[in-house]
Amino acid sequence: MGSRLINIGAKNNPIIRTTLRLVNLVKLLQVRWLGQFTDGLFQSALASFVLFSPERQPSASSAALAFSVVLLPYSLVGPYAGVFLDRFSRRRIVQYTNAFRAGILLLIAILIKSGSTGVLLTLVVLIAFGANRLILSGLSAGLPLIVSKEKLITSNALAVTGGTVGIVIGGGAGIGLKNLLDHFHSSDFSDYLIILLAASAYLLSSYLSSRWPLNAIGPHEHEILDSSPGWSEMSEGFRILRSHGDSIRGILATSIQRGGVTALTLMALLLERNTFHPSDNPDAGLSGFAVVMAVAGIGVGLGAVIAPFGVAKYGRHSWIRISLLIPIPLLLLVAFDTNAITLVIGGFFIALAGQSVKVTNDALIQAKIEDEYRGRAFAFYDVAVNGAIVAGAIVAALILPISGKSLLLPSLICATYALTAIIVLRSSTFSGRSLPTT
Repeated sequence: MGSRLINIGAKNNPIIRTTLRLVNLVKLLQVRWLGQFTDGLFQSALASFVLFSPERQPSASSAALAFSVVLLPYSLVGPYAGVFLDRFSRRRIVQYTNAFRAGILLLIAILIKSGSTGVLLTLVVLIAFGANRLILSGLSAGLPLIVSKEKLITSNALAVTGGTVGIVIGGGAGIGLKNLLDHFHSSDFSDYLIILLAASAYLLSSYLSSRWPLNAIGPHEHEILDSSPGWSEMSEGFRILRSHGDSIRGILATSIQRGGVTALTLMALLLERNTFHPSDNPDAGLSGFAVVMAVAGIGVGLGAVIAPFGVAKYGRHSWIRISLLIPIPLLLLVAFDTNAITLVIGGFFIALAGQSVKVTNDALIQAKIEDEYRGRAFAFYDVAVNGAIVAGAIVAALILPISGKSLLLPSLICATYALTAIIVLRSSTFSGRSLPTT
């Protein structure tokens, strides 16, 4: 009864309404940032075990397979995630999925302690990352319910960028902790301890999400679906998005950009592991790769900071187009002069531009799609982006030698970005005045 009175008062009092929105936004950011910091912690231990162990020298194909294992669940869970998020309390989904993920990490820790690298570990990792999709989709779909449309770009910048930076910081913390633990334990046992720590952090994230009001991030009662979840519902999300021509083109541009980032990340991994450092010193390779990711994380943060200013000056559509073109000169530098410095510079700018594309396009979709359809729209969005990421990993695996050095791959990324900006995002079909696609 008390909460109902508060909600009635919030509707009639702008000060109370603004305060409640701020409180709920802070709670959402706490859960998202802690969860993604923990993702970084977990992924650093997983990468150390799979890709940077002394007895395992990765090739482009093995690294691409590792990336695909991480990302495949997003495409498998995505069609169902969106509909669940439009049917059941998103707060409960976030809460219970975090707790479930903590339990899955306990099992992964046991497998790593035993040195397992087989099918069972792969399957359990797939489940862990699939669960992550529900959490991030739920938080993205619920964000427009706790901030005004005018604050969506800034709020997305905070949520998405803070989460991405959290992954980078978590990864760095995991690497630093591993280097410390390796003085006292074997490498695999250090990874085991880090994953146990990550499981504890997921439990804390579950507790934090339990403190929200039940319907804080939706869906509202009148929006709940009656139909069965599945691929048909994701197709409906596609049809909803397709009625907004700029939304579907923005998703395509974001997907292509993310695919290029993945390909460059694989190139960086192989260069740091097999070329810039002795192949028999995987710790040096891991540290070098961490530096590249840390600088890219700074680029992510700056990309989100400049996005609201870019949108204010040029508009959402033009800013997405400009951001897609920004990293091209630096990637050409990487292509023709591949060394540790140009790799770091290229990684910084592609991360900066990519985050600017992502937060701007997220806000574009959140502003245009009604809440009752938003879960399905973001389900299609997630599947499209992660499908492109897997495709980027496959292309990199086909092109890259084991050394990681390649003129072709960064040149191909540049050409793809340029063609996307010129053709897919041309102003006649991608602007605030563009007509729906039919």
